[in-house]
Amino acid sequence: MTTTRVRWQDHIEASPDLHHGEPCIKGTRIPVKIIIGSLADGMTPEEVIMAYPQLTNEDILAALSYAADILHDDILIPVPA
Repeated sequence: MTTTRVRWQDHIEASPDLHHGEPCIKGTRIPVKIIIGSLADGMTPEEVIMAYPQLTNEDILAALSYAADILHDDILIPVPA
């Protein structure tokens, strides 16, 4: 089965006037970090949407896609010398 990753650029924006420039789902004031944090805390995508009814399943996937792209080139764990 081949799936196409949701283009986060279609769902996420960052504006200095909105949450101090934090990436948010377009048309909302919901930061991507809230979505990712909620999923990391064990919430299902359905539970996140229930908590934030203005979100869609594609918004959740876009947040995950954004996080994956951000982490792709960043090294967050120090490598012992």
